[in-house]
Formats: sequence, C-alpha cells, structure tokens
Amino acid sequence: MNLQNLFQMQSTLDNRIQAEHHLEGVPLLNKKILSLQVELGELANETRCFKFWSNKKPSNDNVILEEYVDCLHFILGLGIEKNFQDITLDVKDISCELSQQFLNIYIYVSDFTSCPSIGNYLNIFHNFLSLGKNLGFCEDDIESAYLYKNKINHERQDNGY
Repeated sequence: MNLQNLFQMQSTLDNRIQAEHHLEGVPLLNKKILSLQVELGELANETRCFKFWSNKKPSNDNVILEEYVDCLHFILGLGIEKNFQDITLDVKDISCELSQQFLNIYIYVSDFTSCPSIGNYLNIFHNFLSLGKNLGFCEDDIESAYLYKNKINHERQDNGY
C-alpha cells in the first residue's frame, strides 16, 4: 500500500473541506477522533461481530470494505493533523476475535486522545490494518477502495455535501 500517496490524497481532501467550509485555523483533532470512533462503530455494525442475539449475517464484503475505508480516511487525517505522515507500517498478525479487535482499537484511539504521540498513532494504524486483514481484505483491496471513496468524497464536495 502506498501510504505516502494516501496521505497526500487525504491532505488534499482535508484542505479542500477546510477551505470550502471556512475551517482554516479551526482545531479539528477532536472532531476527527470522534468521527473515527463513529465510523468504527458503523464498521462494527456492518460486520455484526458483536450481535450475539441475532442470526442475521454480516453485510456483504463491499459494504464492509466501504465502511473500513471511511475509517481509514480519518486515521490518515489524524496522522496529517499531528504530522505523522512519514511512517512505515506492516500488517501484524493479531489473532483475536473481531469484537476484541474493535475494542482494542477504541482503547488505542482513547490513548491517542489523551496523548497524541506517534506511538499511540502507530498502535491505532497497526491494529486497524490487522483488522482489515482479519476481515479478509488485502492491501490492494483497501487501497483501491480508498481511491474510489476519496473520489466519491470529492464529488460530494462538488455537490455541496
């Protein structure tokens, strides 16, 4: 996955949104953190991994992947906010149940909220990539879906979203 390209694309989108919504100079870190938490919840909801009371199957892979890259947009945005773009990541094998993985990511996001360090950021990102792997997505799937959703996000801005 070409992280530098993704960071650049996210920066372009973030700058556009900030300019068009008159948010230059407005602190957005907390809003981006909350947005990530909401998107993680939406992703968990589509996987249905925690819904022990229901027999309904998870959403199809395309829906789950779209929610996954929505989270990725905000994770990249956090890195941009804190100038953590010059990173290298590998997908670590973290074998645990999906519900536990989501909870772990929420914990890492909380840690980052309290202390927005590079280490806490990398914990979010590593565990998020591991979650993607456990959901069955390869790096090419994730990157392609990100590129597509980034284009949609620009189109939404074009249309006054």
